[in-house]
Amino acid sequence: MNGKLLGILIGMTAATSLQAADVTSAMLANTAKDPSSVLSFGIGSEGQRYSPLTQINTKTVGKLIPAWSFSFGGEKQRGQESQPLIHNGKMFVTGSYSRIFAIDLKNGAKLWKYEHRLPDGIMPCCDVVNRGAALYGNLVIFGTLDAQLVALDQDTGKVVWKEKVDDYAAGYSMTSAPLIAKGLLLTGVSGGEFGIVGRVEARDPMTGQLVWTRPTVEGHMGYKYDKAGKAIENGISGTTNKSWPGELWKTGGAATWMGGTYDNSTGLAYFGTGNPAPWNSHLRPGDNLFSSSTVALDVTTGQIKWAYQNTPNDAWDFDGANEFVTFDMDGKRYGGKADRNGFFYVIDAKDGKLQNAFPFVKKITWATSIDLKTGRPNFVAANRPGDPTKGADGKKGSTVFSAPAFLGAKNQMPMAYSPQTKLFYVPANEWGMDIWNEPISYKKGGAFLGAGFTIRPIFDDYIGAMRAVDPKTGKIVWEIKNNAPLWGGVMSTAGGLVFYGTPEGYLKAVDAKNGKELWKFQTGSGVVAPPVTWLEGGTQYVAVVSGWGGAVPLWGGEVAKKVSFLEQGGSVWVFKLIKG
Repeated sequence: MNGKLLGILIGMTAATSLQAADVTSAMLANTAKDPSSVLSFGIGSEGQRYSPLTQINTKTVGKLIPAWSFSFGGEKQRGQESQPLIHNGKMFVTGSYSRIFAIDLKNGAKLWKYEHRLPDGIMPCCDVVNRGAALYGNLVIFGTLDAQLVALDQDTGKVVWKEKVDDYAAGYSMTSAPLIAKGLLLTGVSGGEFGIVGRVEARDPMTGQLVWTRPTVEGHMGYKYDKAGKAIENGISGTTNKSWPGELWKTGGAATWMGGTYDNSTGLAYFGTGNPAPWNSHLRPGDNLFSSSTVALDVTTGQIKWAYQNTPNDAWDFDGANEFVTFDMDGKRYGGKADRNGFFYVIDAKDGKLQNAFPFVKKITWATSIDLKTGRPNFVAANRPGDPTKGADGKKGSTVFSAPAFLGAKNQMPMAYSPQTKLFYVPANEWGMDIWNEPISYKKGGAFLGAGFTIRPIFDDYIGAMRAVDPKTGKIVWEIKNNAPLWGGVMSTAGGLVFYGTPEGYLKAVDAKNGKELWKFQTGSGVVAPPVTWLEGGTQYVAVVSGWGGAVPLWGGEVAKKVSFLEQGGSVWVFKLIKG
């Protein structure tokens, strides 16, 4: 065989190997059922965070021990909210300050690191966090704090493409994990406290080229893009000035900062939208669509197929950005959403009609209930912060005590659903706030709140509570109280387990049926990230990122003081069962 032919054959073999390792749409559609990998945020695009693995179960979990740990290193610790991805013998995990690592699954050795060069003027609202990446083809793709998307070669960490999403100087940033649906890369934006305009974008994941954009504030134009990158109008979101009188819709907020989920059976992507801007609701009468809502998007066109508003004319920064998790119940496809406003919603995933809504926390003051016929909250008028122009000095409105606090009955920490128990596992927080309105005007890149606040605990013995919630009856089946706020995500497994972390540093495993604690491990810093599990060489592993931070120590008021003893960190821990 001559050298030229040998070279061709070697090249063909390498290409075949690379293609075999590529992440495809078919693999992503099956990832929730494939125990050998974790290819997307949510352990599946539906966001159920449920694993079919059973090797680690209620009887064996007590034998779980560390397999290896990896430090993110440096002084850039802060909050670590990332969910690892597992593929082709590698773990891909993002860290604070827009970093990403590839780690060898066998021994925890670093394969490569990419550290994004951030400008001095970034304005992250709620810590310098990143929640994860997306995999497609031979690429790993993540967003950065200066509102860029970066696609890297999975094997080398070399940049394949990089695209600017928006102007960080105007308050835009990116913190959520991208979503792959129907071969498109779907992303949201962060920055709701700076008067940005929320939107969802679809791109070609292999090139970064825009396919469509859909604003999530009524009155803004959506666009689709041809192969040359030319923008073509794709319809205004909603009807201009219908629910946003005046001009404030132009800087209306509604950031899509938690990213989205996708359900193959409905063909829809679901994105939660954040608070309207500013917080001072007296300046923007009306419902302020599509803020504090769930929007269901046609993945191919970017059209809004339906929208459900959780908190019309939001005055408390309750957002609505929480994940919409689809599941089967009574032969139909529904979505469950534990909203920051304290109510759990069950909504038809196909048409957006409300099926059920009930509290999942013990104290809610802004509304008495949700009207199941109209879908609207029954507001408590006296609990809306006062108009600052009618205050004694015209600079501060009347103060009200509101529960939940603006950090929410549930914030960024994703819940889990188990088709085995038919329960949702929700990391909830019981806290309230004194809140008042102040005069405000928009300035590019400036904080756009128009409110003041102080967060404080409601109960003496706990703030956080892990709760098992029945979406059919609205009952809390069991709960586990926690002294500090819960800020990390949840995972359920077919082994009858629920895994979750605490700010005190523990990763815990409890019985999914009754909440009995079966195992815990001290990671050395607070856990504010969601765990994952996978099967490698016949062995089941569990992993979680550890590193205290996020919004609580920055915005938590009296609560922040209560947990000031917690130490920061930055590492990922991997566990397996002890042999014998």
